[in-house]
Amino acid sequence: MIFKVLYQPNHKQTPRRETTLALYMEADTEVDVRAILDDKTDFNVEFIEPLQGEHLKYEQESPDFKLTEFN
Repeated sequence: MIFKVLYQPNHKQTPRRETTLALYMEADTEVDVRAILDDKTDFNVEFIEPLQGEHLKYEQESPDFKLTEFN
């Protein structure tokens, strides 16, 4: 499943809409996404949204859509 993650670049920054970034990840569950991000980044995750069906198609049409992988 593909998830859209809204986040701040680090834990020290107070969340503000103007500085919120997004990335897309493929994982089995939301818990897996959060575990990967906690392990590999210093992001302050605001929201993780599963994308399916028409919503996924809409997001894939965006020029910003790119799956992020963490090694």
